[in-house]
Amino acid sequence: MKKILTALLFMQASLLLKAQQVRLQYTASDAIIVNPERGFYIPSGTKASHFIPLDEQVLKKYRSVPQHPGNASYSVTVSLLYRAYELDIFKDKALSEDFLTNLQNDFNTVRRAGLKIILRFAYTNQSHAGDCKDEYNICPPYGDAPVHIVLHHVQQLKPLLHKNADIIAVLQQGFIGIWGENYFTDYFGCATDDGEGRITDSGWMNRNLFLKALLDAMPKNRMVQVRTPQIKQRYVYGKRAKPNALPLKTSEAFTQSDKARIGFHNDCFLASADDYGTFYDYGNSISKRDTANHRLRSYFEADSRYVAVGGETCDDAYSPHNDCEPHGRAETEMRAMHYSYLNAAYNNNVNNDWDSLGCMRSIQQNLGYRLVLQSALLPAKAKKAGRISVQLRLKNTGYAAPFNPRPVQLILRNTVSGSITTLHFTTNIQSWHSGAFVLQQQFKLPAIAAGRYELLLNLPDGYPSLRSNPAYSIQLANEALWEQETGYNTLKHILVIN
Repeated sequence: MKKILTALLFMQASLLLKAQQVRLQYTASDAIIVNPERGFYIPSGTKASHFIPLDEQVLKKYRSVPQHPGNASYSVTVSLLYRAYELDIFKDKALSEDFLTNLQNDFNTVRRAGLKIILRFAYTNQSHAGDCKDEYNICPPYGDAPVHIVLHHVQQLKPLLHKNADIIAVLQQGFIGIWGENYFTDYFGCATDDGEGRITDSGWMNRNLFLKALLDAMPKNRMVQVRTPQIKQRYVYGKRAKPNALPLKTSEAFTQSDKARIGFHNDCFLASADDYGTFYDYGNSISKRDTANHRLRSYFEADSRYVAVGGETCDDAYSPHNDCEPHGRAETEMRAMHYSYLNAAYNNNVNNDWDSLGCMRSIQQNLGYRLVLQSALLPAKAKKAGRISVQLRLKNTGYAAPFNPRPVQLILRNTVSGSITTLHFTTNIQSWHSGAFVLQQQFKLPAIAAGRYELLLNLPDGYPSLRSNPAYSIQLANEALWEQETGYNTLKHILVIN
């Protein structure tokens, strides 16, 4: 009998809450929004031998003044900076204190400018020709560093990576090979015809050892991107994993395991049928190199739903496949593979086609997440220390979910005093995949003063160091909801507490 009475009382309370609620509709915006950790990036790089520090005033302009990087026919304003460090003078020795200090100063500059960085380290960004078999005439020696040097450098960088993880959107694997792209390498197993013709078991073992060190050098809430899907497969399932190895399951995603923290950067997006070897099997000690385009693409599509994905275009030779729809499949590919960012400066033979053919605006809108508030069911009145029920209907029209964790907050702001009360939704924003979804929760109100309270939605950065900076908060893709000075999204509603 007691259980029945309790259930009846709960039903009565729920009906009372619903009777006191107001339904609101919201208008979507078609604006290109500079939101954190998504969109086009502007690239920047420097050599350790001639370190050119970042300029704060230049970086601030990237957020607010339209840029045309790399002779782009289109303009961008961005929240992301790609920063590459060429460790050219440290191939046989430890990183110097001067270099580490310069690196920290760069991180400080990025933070003050309100940007985040896509970070990569490499030992050489130069190739040379010669009498070799490579089809692109890139010949050995390639100029990267031995395994023990790389591992030592990762350990030296670890304290800085942890200290500055707030402004690191994602770390790219880097280090191995020319450009840090893990292919033309002297020390980690080389699949070129001038190398071993495959990556042998020992090469995969060294690569896995290095990737483990890099994952451990970053906080558990940050991801590391690898250049090809096979690199992840061979790390997760071992050096002889097949190209049809299983992708992440929903239950495995966002668990902060190594498997859940490895994403992808494709630096030759739609450049050829297999994106210049991105979707290729590089073999092992018992298997030769072989094509695996379909299997690796299927793996990438499924796995990328849960991890950070980005990159750049590199060649226009695969036109019209890399063009806008309907003749090409640029946006179809971005959506299927959950792209969050791309290079605004390269290759603009490809990117400029997107502009002239009419899909550039859509790409700028939809890279990564684009969160539209469609409607809300909100309480009209509540008692002090009582309960309120909130329902928000949203749609993510972007290609991907946000890939880094962050809080989702309901803000109650007193219309007279301006005092703030923060309530927390129980949700994981990383699971806000493309499509419609409902955010619904009952909240127990704390003991706050009677009065009128504005309701607002706040999606601030996951790190306390950035949480109060509106440059790092997510703006909904709606008309007239964004408060630039606070980083809040108003719900256009007043709650009366008595």
